[in-house]
Amino acid sequence: MPTFHFILRRYLWPWVLTMLGLVLALQLFFALRIAAMAWLPPSSTAFERTELWRLSQEQPRFRWHQTWVQLDRISVHLQRAVIVSEDDLFLQHDGVQWQALEKAWHRNERASAQAQRQGRSARLVGGSTITQQLAKNLFLSGERTLLRKGQELVLTHMLEVLLSKRRILEIYLNHVEWGEGIFGAQAAAQHYFSKDAAKLSEWEAARLAVMLPRPKWFEKNPNSPYWADRSEVILSRMAGVKTP
Repeated sequence: MPTFHFILRRYLWPWVLTMLGLVLALQLFFALRIAAMAWLPPSSTAFERTELWRLSQEQPRFRWHQTWVQLDRISVHLQRAVIVSEDDLFLQHDGVQWQALEKAWHRNERASAQAQRQGRSARLVGGSTITQQLAKNLFLSGERTLLRKGQELVLTHMLEVLLSKRRILEIYLNHVEWGEGIFGAQAAAQHYFSKDAAKLSEWEAARLAVMLPRPKWFEKNPNSPYWADRSEVILSRMAGVKTP
């Protein structure tokens, strides 16, 4: 009768080593993709492809709005507004704001418990940096699991090591969602203000930055009082923000 050590050596170790090799190969693939982004902008992200498929099924005649522009053709007002809104320590951190993640984790635990008691779904908040958001949008699905979060952190570290802050912000602003089928700063500026991203004013930039956590909702609710109030807060903080 085979012993446990024989079974481990004969069957389990080869399987474990194979799985480990596949995981390492996947990380190498991600690293090479990210390294190439230092020169070649990504043609699309995982999130964009998911949205493209969904919209093509729901709205066969929908229009996709997206145009890549270099960072120096995106208003510095929008760069500052997005940093204020999404990641105020963008230039200082190494990809992750651990304190913000911890606070978001505790807030979500409380929200989930309260929602469960009331028999409704919880509205969860995130503590992700711009780099983390980019990592998730580029490569990952929207599911909330520990495995996916772990991969997001690995990808975030790769982005910070292999790309400059300026390049990370450039890719982010060209691929972030600003409404139904509206991706990137140029498409957003043209859709909402009928102008190029380079010509956005401070007020317009603040309005766009407010949209980022819930772009589809704000697109359908342009007169939201929160939109106006939050825009004023962002405007008041933009002057002291440095851009990469």
